[in-house]
Amino acid sequence: MQSLLHKLLVPLAMAVLGASTGTAIAAEPVPVTASFSILGDLVRVVGGDRVAVTTLVGPDEDAHVFEPKPTDAKTILKSKLLVTNGLGFEPWAQKLARSAGYKGATVVASNGVKARQMPKEKDHAHAETDPHAWQDPTNTILYVRNISTALTQIDPEGAATFKANTDNYVRELESLDSWARQQIALLPADKRKVITSHDAFGYFAAHYGLRFLAPQGVSTDAEPSAKEVAALIRQIQREKIKAIFFENMSNPKLLAQLSKDAGVTLGAELYADALSKPGETGATYLLMMRHNITQLTAGMQQN
Repeated sequence: MQSLLHKLLVPLAMAVLGASTGTAIAAEPVPVTASFSILGDLVRVVGGDRVAVTTLVGPDEDAHVFEPKPTDAKTILKSKLLVTNGLGFEPWAQKLARSAGYKGATVVASNGVKARQMPKEKDHAHAETDPHAWQDPTNTILYVRNISTALTQIDPEGAATFKANTDNYVRELESLDSWARQQIALLPADKRKVITSHDAFGYFAAHYGLRFLAPQGVSTDAEPSAKEVAALIRQIQREKIKAIFFENMSNPKLLAQLSKDAGVTLGAELYADALSKPGETGATYLLMMRHNITQLTAGMQQN
């Protein structure tokens, strides 16, 4: 009887001891859905092993023209947190959450960002909000802090982990920003001009004192007119702009034709609204930004 009691109590005592020393089995990761790949990366950085992240719009995919599937509604319903960019970037996300009957928490990562306003294209007189705020690393600091706060609310036990991960990442973002400023400072002011597929780099341009031109507007679903393309070609030739880049989630056909007509060689791929696939040069936010800055500065040197 004593031997049987010993066999029952020893495992129980070991379990209690394990819990008290922090070696108990970890809690299940919190299921989180991010609207697109860049946000998914930021959530993984902040959440670490305490989160299981699903991204609706994946690497090399375009959130501007994304059409949710029924399986996306199921994904959201399994989540405890939905992370969106806001600023009009993915209006389909909130519609999807409502239609799915999602009752979990939601965080708009761009909360607190000073939004840029852009003139509406063509015949519309009112301004349009530029949603690409993550292109300025100082805005991304706000993103990760908002994500950290949201994760702490749904997983209070992970608060110390989320804070430590956020603090470490903020230091990396500050280092990235400092390095970028150093690279761009080497460029003469009259060389700081770039052509890209669509107008995704406004925050980047404003932060680093650059000038970006694009045949498309803020959204990739806006088709430029022949007149607008012709005017841009003339500007490229007049200002002798050699830095022309296409984006990983955009069809390069328009830029390829434009650069050909302007007599300029099309440059390397940039990452604008999506990360690259794993193992490639833009697989994380930090890799994406370093790749973009390296390519952009090299291209602008040719202007």
